[in-house]
Amino acid sequence: MATTREIKRRINSVKNINQVTRALEAVSASAVRKSQAAVLASRPYAQHAYDVLVNVAAQHTGLAPHPLLQVSPTVQQIGVVLITGDRGLAGAYNSNIVRRATRFVEHYGYPTRWITIGRKGRDLIRRWIAVQQDKDTAPAFLKQQEIVAEFSYLPADPDLGDIAEIAHIVFDEFLRVPVDEIFIAYTNFINTVTQQPRVLPLLPLRPFEARSAEILELVEPEPEVRHRGRDYIYEPSAQAILDEVVPRFTELQILQAIRESLSSEHSARMLAMRNASESAESLSEDLQLEFNKVRQLGITSEILDIIGGVEALKQSDG
Repeated sequence: MATTREIKRRINSVKNINQVTRALEAVSASAVRKSQAAVLASRPYAQHAYDVLVNVAAQHTGLAPHPLLQVSPTVQQIGVVLITGDRGLAGAYNSNIVRRATRFVEHYGYPTRWITIGRKGRDLIRRWIAVQQDKDTAPAFLKQQEIVAEFSYLPADPDLGDIAEIAHIVFDEFLRVPVDEIFIAYTNFINTVTQQPRVLPLLPLRPFEARSAEILELVEPEPEVRHRGRDYIYEPSAQAILDEVVPRFTELQILQAIRESLSSEHSARMLAMRNASESAESLSEDLQLEFNKVRQLGITSEILDIIGGVEALKQSDG
């Protein structure tokens, strides 16, 4: 049985951890409010931008197609933009989105070039790639996985300027490297309690055609176009608008995915730290009860020793 000194040391350690988790919970709660406001503010704009783009592209089929809309007749290689966090202590947030992305790659069946945003995703994908390359039974396409770019420590409230380099690499991968399709894997913010890992087609902009039920379950459908068939007045021209809107929309979709992921990460960390704090308090109470029992047992033993000594003295005097 542990001594009172050992139990007291454990109680102090648990209380110190509880102070840390409470502080992290407070920081995450503040970050959740800010990031949630940013997500909800940009969602309508992203949806309307998508509506405009799809209508412009559909109404002017005679225009020269934008390079980012070019559909490859055969898919040889794909790219995945994976968005995770830079830190842990967020429950299963990072592992859930990495698991979803790797499952998608395993079922889709093509060599993949990864662009990771966040240290945790980079590290997890590196280990996953190493495992696949060491497997003798792994399919050939799983041995052809590569991280081509990595980004970390983005600002707490990123804007288009902060993700310009990410977008540049995405465009470069699609236009100059034999990557036929690019997908983006991120965590969609539903509410403070619920976050949903998602894989969405990013480039080219077209309806995604799933080849199997497994792929259909892993890839989310593109956002619904709410206003089809609208007539627009273009200035200076429809072609100029299309050339400007397509890259901007792609950048906006990346930015929105990053904002959704940041809000989801803060929410997941806040809940994880709250659960950790509650567990620490419960453990502290259990340890305090054990401490009281051990101390009471020690006091009882000392009383019994004293009584035994008194009885021995009485018998010797008698």
